Amino acid sequence: MKLVHQINLAFALSLILVLSVTAVVIHYVLLDHFIGTQRKDMQSIGAALTAKLETAAAQSIPIESEPLTVSGFASAQVAEVGVIIQDSQGNIVRSTPVTPTAQYMGIAAARPDSIASFKSSSVDGQFLTEVTAVPQGTMTLITPVSKIKAIEQALLGRLMLVFGAGAVVMVILSLFITKRLIKPLMHLREELKKVKERQFSEVRRVSASGELGAVAESVYEMAGELERYNHVQKQFFQNASHELKSPLMSISGYAEGIRDGIFEGEDIRKGLDIIMSESGRMRNIVTEMTLLAKLDSEDDIFKAAEVNMKELVEETIERINPVLVKKGLFVHLSYGDNESLTVYADRDKLLQALLNIVSNGARHASKHIYIQAGLQKGRVVLTVSDDGEGISEELLPYLFHRFVKGKNGETGLGLAIARAIVERCGGLITAGNRQEGGAVISLGFPVHGKASVA
Repeated sequence: MKLVHQINLAFALSLILVLSVTAVVIHYVLLDHFIGTQRKDMQSIGAALTAKLETAAAQSIPIESEPLTVSGFASAQVAEVGVIIQDSQGNIVRSTPVTPTAQYMGIAAARPDSIASFKSSSVDGQFLTEVTAVPQGTMTLITPVSKIKAIEQALLGRLMLVFGAGAVVMVILSLFITKRLIKPLMHLREELKKVKERQFSEVRRVSASGELGAVAESVYEMAGELERYNHVQKQFFQNASHELKSPLMSISGYAEGIRDGIFEGEDIRKGLDIIMSESGRMRNIVTEMTLLAKLDSEDDIFKAAEVNMKELVEETIERINPVLVKKGLFVHLSYGDNESLTVYADRDKLLQALLNIVSNGARHASKHIYIQAGLQKGRVVLTVSDDGEGISEELLPYLFHRFVKGKNGETGLGLAIARAIVERCGGLITAGNRQEGGAVISLGFPVHGKASVA
């Protein structure tokens, strides 16, 4: 069964159940209300007739000549009230209506004590009774419960008509609302089929409101991300094959030349040096590609612990110092007012990321590299900048993508690895250009330990 039919059926059954329970409750509430109202009316009528009969007895007026009208004594009489007056021997001396029905006469024929006992159980029976002692004997007021029920059922019937009309309107409205809700869901299902079939570029945004609209927007954004990821993966394999193909061609060419005797003497040594160099380059590419794959897929590759950023930066400078001395570069360190900057990360991996970033700065710097660390807006921020030519605007959006190389770049994987490491450590890495000239790369991490108190 389709979802739209399931929703409509569930709504219809729920509506029927609610209306049925409501009808039963209203039935008993109305019946109880009418019976209570009729009892109060009978008490008012009984009090008025008792006073009237006491006056007649005091004036020695025969009871047969005294009118026993019950109208006008109650403000909201529900059903007619019969009056039966009996003497002390239980004989009927007066009754109204003038011609009592057989049911009235059957009750009146009982003894007063029987009528009194009837009164206590009459609510659940056929009559409501009110027995009062008068000078002439006993006065019994009687109302058939059947007439009260008839009035209650007539009113309940009208209410049911109103409920039925309301239910029809609600069902029609439910069909309209359900169709309005299910239609975007059906469109969303079609778009999800495209995602399943990897047709990410063909996924369209589904227009909907509320939570369904949020889900539809998430599906659309997910399809876009998957399309970009698919494109990046294809580009990655293309670039990887190109990067590996170049050293393999050099290795293969020189190896064949040496084997076939094309190179002699010093040329053989140069060829072997090139083979060794290209082999090392290819080994570095494979190692970095393997590391990237592990960073993307393996969770247990990270061993997080408290890391002091000052110590990590100083170790980075020590390791890269030969390159700095060779190029005649100066490194300027600044830690602001707080030198105890602690983050929670994998120390070895984060060191690798800093080595990649500082090495990248060393390749492009003219004379100076600036490393600054401090607290900004509750985060540990580390910036590495240089006084080089900066990053071109065309390259800037793709700087951290794989195999994206700038001028003097090597494998094009160093900054991609740095981004993967920083993000796995819960940080964020960004790149830009300094106003004074040169590139700047910023790393931001959540504070940890004492640094969070500063």
